[in-house]
Amino acid sequence: MKKVLLVGKYLTYIRQRLMSMGYELVEENPDLVVTHGGDGALLDAERRWPGIPKFPIRDSESAPHCPKHGYDFQFDLLQNNQLKEFKLMKVVATANGRSMIGLNEVYVHTRTPVNALRYQVRINGELYAEEIFGDGVVMSTPHGCTAYYRSITGSLFRVGIGLAFNNSTEQVNHIVLREDAEVEVQILRGPARVMADNTEEFIQIDNGDTVILKKHPDMATVLGLDIFMCPECRRLRHSRRRLLARGLHREEQ
Repeated sequence: MKKVLLVGKYLTYIRQRLMSMGYELVEENPDLVVTHGGDGALLDAERRWPGIPKFPIRDSESAPHCPKHGYDFQFDLLQNNQLKEFKLMKVVATANGRSMIGLNEVYVHTRTPVNALRYQVRINGELYAEEIFGDGVVMSTPHGCTAYYRSITGSLFRVGIGLAFNNSTEQVNHIVLREDAEVEVQILRGPARVMADNTEEFIQIDNGDTVILKKHPDMATVLGLDIFMCPECRRLRHSRRRLLARGLHREEQ
């Protein structure tokens, strides 16, 4: 019997269906973590239970499923061991003896919004930028490039590691690096914070501190990622958001 840890909101049906399939619901030491929600739920689960396979399911209340990907269809695939398995890269930022690990991205960001961060960047020991003024720098995985990285660069990538420079006062070329690249960010004028994904935790850094950004040695295992990221499901989600926004606008009028 597989042990499943279930997290998210609106779990009544999900819990009943898993139990009817013979799964044991546990609070610790799971064989599988099922997340019911959105991207944030998956990111949080990987952070809390690294190394345990994840099965993310979008909450149909906030993100409608397309006709192909209803709850029952996904649970049938789970029960029959037919969910596709994906191995996702993670990235890590290390500073002052601490590390932050991201499934989407890690980033160095100015601590005070009214002041620009001044920093130097080296890639594999070679100077890439002598001095950059801006809000900070982001290292993204291919999975995470549709999030913060895309909002900065307007672009996507499929292989390697993406490095983006947020709101720089002068144009700095964003770059996609090999997976084995190591990036060194030295703070010339802070203060700044090192963060990862959607966590509220951070590493505080200041003038002279150095942050190392690179690929993490471990991978995340995700089942059914193709369904979770289904373009049609995402289109329906965006359509619902537009309708809700229009409704709120009419109410305000």
